Amino acid sequence: MSLDKGLNKILIIDFGSQFTQLIARRIRELGVYSEIVSHKKIKNNIDYSIKGIILSGGPLNVYEIKRYSFDKKIIKNGIPVLGICFGHQILSKLNGGKVKQSKHREFGLVNINKKKESLLTKNFFKNNRTIKVWMSHADQVSKLPENFNTVASSLNSKFAIVENKSKKFYGVQFHPEVTHTENGKKLISNFIFLICRVKRNWSSKDQKKKLLKDIKKQVGKDKVICALSGGVDSSVVAQLLNKAIGKKLYCIFVNTGLLRKNEEKQVVKTFKKKLKINLIYVNAEKEFTKKLSNVSDPEKKRKIIGNLFIKIFERYAKKIKDVKFLAQGTLYPDLIESKSVTGSQTSKIKSHHNVGGLPKRMKLKLVEPLKFLFKDEVRKLGLELNLSKEIISRHPFPGPGLAIRMPGIITKEKIDILKEADHYFIQALKDHGLYHKIWQAYAALLPVKTVGVMGDNRTYEYLCLLRAITSEDGMTADFYEFKKSFIQEISNKIVNSIRGINRVVYDITSKPPSTIELE
Repeated sequence: MSLDKGLNKILIIDFGSQFTQLIARRIRELGVYSEIVSHKKIKNNIDYSIKGIILSGGPLNVYEIKRYSFDKKIIKNGIPVLGICFGHQILSKLNGGKVKQSKHREFGLVNINKKKESLLTKNFFKNNRTIKVWMSHADQVSKLPENFNTVASSLNSKFAIVENKSKKFYGVQFHPEVTHTENGKKLISNFIFLICRVKRNWSSKDQKKKLLKDIKKQVGKDKVICALSGGVDSSVVAQLLNKAIGKKLYCIFVNTGLLRKNEEKQVVKTFKKKLKINLIYVNAEKEFTKKLSNVSDPEKKRKIIGNLFIKIFERYAKKIKDVKFLAQGTLYPDLIESKSVTGSQTSKIKSHHNVGGLPKRMKLKLVEPLKFLFKDEVRKLGLELNLSKEIISRHPFPGPGLAIRMPGIITKEKIDILKEADHYFIQALKDHGLYHKIWQAYAALLPVKTVGVMGDNRTYEYLCLLRAITSEDGMTADFYEFKKSFIQEISNKIVNSIRGINRVVYDITSKPPSTIELE
C-alpha cells in the first residue's frame, strides 16, 4: 500500500516477524496511516511524510550480520525510531551496544518492572510499577550503547525497555503489538502521538477510497472475474470491484461439493437476487470429488483445490472473452501462513488454496485488494460498502471447505455426514445466542472410528470433533468455554440425529500451538 507523500505516516521495516502486520494494524486502529517495507528493499530515501520508523521483530540473529541487510543511514535522519524485539537488538547493535544469546530464553507472558520515567511508557504500567508483556526471544542486548538508559527490566532481560531521549531512539524486547501484552496499544500510541507527534489521518472511509483508487489503476478498462464464495472476504472484494468497475465485473461462484449445507442456494439468492451482481454459478462437485479421490495429504488437497479453481476460472474467462484479471479475497493471515509478504524470512505454516496452492503459471493476473487487511478490518470495510450485517458477521469459512475438516481420504459419505454435523452445531450456536460471541466454529470428522453402544447394539462409527474459538484477528486464538449443558445438548443431538457418528469431542487447543483449521 502506498499513498501520496503528503500524508504523514509511520514506516515499518520488516525483518520477517509473524507479527509485523499487527504493528501496522495497531497503528491504523489509532487512526494513523502506516506502510510496511522489507529490510531487503528499504533505501535511505526517506521522504518528509515519514514521521516515525518501527523496526520489527524477526527470526534472525543480530550477531550473524550476513543474514540480513539494513542501511544504517536510515536511522540517522533525525526521525524517531522504535525497535521491537529483533528491531530493539538491531538498534542497540548499530549504536555501539552488544547483543548475545540469552542464558535464559523468554517465551510467553513475563512481568517487567519500571526503572525510570519515559514518554514511551506514560500511563503504560499498572500501579505505576509493573506490567505483563509477551516475550518471544532467545537473544538479548547484553550491553547498552552510550547515552542509552534502561526504562524497564524483567527477571531475565535487564534491558526490556531502553531509550536515547535526545536521539528519540526507543527499544522494547517484547511485542507490544500482540493482544497478550497488557496495555501494549498504549505504548504504541505514546510512540506515535507523544514522540512522533503524528495527527490522526486514517479511517475505514479513507481505506475504501484508497482501495477503489488502487483497483481502478490496476485494472484499467479490462474485465475481471471474481472468485465468490459468499464469505465475508470475497463478498467485500466483489462489492469493491462492483463499485470500482461496474459491468466489467463477472463473479463466479463454484460449488465444489465441499460447502456447508445449502450454502450454494444462499449465495445465489444473496448476490444474484438481492445485490444484483453479475453472477455465474458453476456446479463442479463431480470434478472436485474425482480430483480429490484417494488423496489424504493436506498440502496436496490444498494444491489440487487451488489448481482446479484456477482451471475453472480460466475456462469461464475464455467464454466471457478478454478477461485479464482474477480477483479473490486473500487476507494478510493467509499470506503470513503461506509465504512472506515482504520477502523477509517468515516461516511458512501451510499453503492456502488461494496463495501457496495456486499454480505457478497462471494466465490471469491477480487482484487482491484485501491482502494487507485482517478479518475485523474487512468487516468494517464491508459496512462502509453497505453490505448487510448478515454477510459481514458470518464466521470465516476456508476456501477448500470441508476438505480440510476431514483429515484423511475424502468420500461422499463422509462429506454428507460432516455437512449434517456442522449444520446442527452452527444452528445450536444461533439458537442459544452464541454465534456472534464466537470468531469461528465448525465440526470436523476425524479419520478414526470408535466403538459405541446404542439400543444395546454395538456401533463402530466416526468421531466428530467440534471447534469454537475466540479471536481478534485470526493470528492468535483461544477456545470458547461452553457451559457443560450446551456441550451435552449438541453432543446428544449429533449422535442421535446422524448415522455415522457415535462420539463427539471438543477441541480446547489455542493458536498457537495449533492452527484454527485442522489441515
